[in-house]
Amino acid sequence: MPWSQFAITLQSPRFGDPILTRVLSRMQFMKKTKWLIGAVALAVLGGGAAWWLQRSSVPDVQYRTAKLERGNLLATVSASGAVNPVTQVSVGTQVSGQIKDLLVDFNAEVKAGQLLAVIDPETFEYRVRSAQADVDAARAAVMTAQANAAASRAGVSRAQVDLIEARRDLERKQMLVEKQFIAQSEADKARALVNTASETLKQMQAQTVVSDAQINSANANVAQREATLAQARIDLARTRITSPVTGIVIKRAIEKGQTVAASLQAPELFVIAQNLRDMQVDASIDESDVGRIKSGQKATFTVDAFPGQTFEGAVRQVRKAAQSVANVVTYVAVVGFSNVGDRLLPGMTANVRVITDARENVLKVPNAALRVKLAGVEPAVAKPAAGTSSPVAPASATVGWLGGWSLVNDAVAQPAPGQGGPGGGMAAQRERLVSELQLNTEQQAKLEAIGAELRPRFMALRELPEGGRAAGREALMAGMRTSISAMLTPEQRKKYQAMLPQTPPGAPVSVAASARPAAPGASKPLNSSAPSNPAVAAATDTAAGPGGAPSGNPQTEFRNRLVAELALTPAQIEKVDAIYLEARPKFATLRDLSAEERPKARERMTADIRARIGDLLTPAQKTKYAVLQAQSAGRQATRGRIYLLGADGKPVAYNVRLGITDGSSTELLISPNAPEAALLKEGAVVITGTLTPTSSSTPSPSPAGPRMPF
Repeated sequence: MPWSQFAITLQSPRFGDPILTRVLSRMQFMKKTKWLIGAVALAVLGGGAAWWLQRSSVPDVQYRTAKLERGNLLATVSASGAVNPVTQVSVGTQVSGQIKDLLVDFNAEVKAGQLLAVIDPETFEYRVRSAQADVDAARAAVMTAQANAAASRAGVSRAQVDLIEARRDLERKQMLVEKQFIAQSEADKARALVNTASETLKQMQAQTVVSDAQINSANANVAQREATLAQARIDLARTRITSPVTGIVIKRAIEKGQTVAASLQAPELFVIAQNLRDMQVDASIDESDVGRIKSGQKATFTVDAFPGQTFEGAVRQVRKAAQSVANVVTYVAVVGFSNVGDRLLPGMTANVRVITDARENVLKVPNAALRVKLAGVEPAVAKPAAGTSSPVAPASATVGWLGGWSLVNDAVAQPAPGQGGPGGGMAAQRERLVSELQLNTEQQAKLEAIGAELRPRFMALRELPEGGRAAGREALMAGMRTSISAMLTPEQRKKYQAMLPQTPPGAPVSVAASARPAAPGASKPLNSSAPSNPAVAAATDTAAGPGGAPSGNPQTEFRNRLVAELALTPAQIEKVDAIYLEARPKFATLRDLSAEERPKARERMTADIRARIGDLLTPAQKTKYAVLQAQSAGRQATRGRIYLLGADGKPVAYNVRLGITDGSSTELLISPNAPEAALLKEGAVVITGTLTPTSSSTPSPSPAGPRMPF
């Protein structure tokens, strides 16, 4: 019976029992409850499905991206300093006293010798008078001594006369004694008088010497008194403070009536700036940046007094005196500028930016992209096409073992990006041999020796004709494999044979175009920036990219700038290329040095190259050459890693060489022949950060489950 008919039957009069009525009500309640539970269960299932679909549709990680751009870059060093006159003189006093007159004030224009202030001279005038009196007394003493000397000389004359008379009397009496006219005693008395007169003469002569000495002493006393008088007069003159130079009074430290005391050092009364139109900024440069600052570099600065305005100057001097404050070492760089209109005043604080390098039309990567680190994403190398040999290492990669030739052919190298391989280049292949073959220390040393021996032979292949180059390379590769196999154990030799490529017999082998010399007889403009010698082109990587883009090699770029900006003659270009070619083996030996010794050795080699180049230049070229050296002082290539979004939306890592930076963007050095040159170009999308659905920095924990609708 249907439920509706059953319910009607139960409600008929003959079923009027209350018990049946309660049964009927309970059955109806159970029916409603059943429908309600079904509705709730359906809502729960729907909410869970919606949450799951939403969760699965939102990616776990999202990326912030930017594009590689091309434009100009300025590498700068920021510092702060104070605006000062080029020449300022502190005017002091050498005497103490009270300021009687004050004749100039702040900002007063003065001339050399002009009277600025007067110290009360009364005390010094009395000192002059006293010294003058002492001089007069000393001069009187000189006159007395001179009179005494004259009397002494007169006594000497009298004693001489007495001696002569006594001798004449002795002679006369001696003659009379001989004739026996007088007694002998008379002659003896005359002889005694002669002796007495002689001693008297000696006494008077000694007295004359004493008188002369007294005269000299009196004269010395006069000179001493005169010196005291002169000093007193100088001190009196010093009470008049005059300007030593022509300029403007920028500081006055005294007032009228003030007493100044000169003790160990002269007190500062005035400061006079000689010229406020030619001024300088004394900027404090941190010791980590002072190596990039050279004389002649351009600089800009701002002051708080003129917001929004930029003033220009140039570095005149980098002072070698270090200043240490709280263990922070700085050096003073003097930035000179012309103060047109006397707008800038001494003492103003200046925020200085020294331009250490400038590049035009370079590929720029945001600095945020260089700070990104994605775990598990490593760079990869491109897999060569079938039937071709391993390409020469690009300029943007580290020069590999054996100068660009791999130990094993690229046919067995790591897969290209997107193919699951980590990559790593030539150095990675060497490391692969060391790790997979488990080479000991002695075997690693032999491996390096093999590379050092064969490296110049591989470089010499560039000089061979096109037809014989492939055969020569294959012969060297065969000899290299034989040498490596000879140093291995039997077990290692089996693994090494498995690592070698299986090249079909007769397969063509080509050399990368970047290593090929120019065709014989090919013409080239004299002012071309590309190296004229093919060996030099190989030594310095590629010369220049399309449209004049830099090659990414610092030596090549510097050489090209020399040719273009100094207008080198063909003979000079040939000599410069010869210098670079001669230096190539020396740079190759840097690989054998430790990490600590390598930078110093490279710096010495570079300095030697540039000194030899300077000897080839004319005086006019040397002036421009000095400017180029100053501009390239801070141009040091570094390494970095960036991540690009692939076609599948996944990140791909690339090891890159970096040039200068302006704080927000960094120069990206890419060789035109590099495998990644087609990808790392203007407009490429680079990853600058990561995002999650709930946060831009750190992922938030997933919710425990869907939110219930009730």
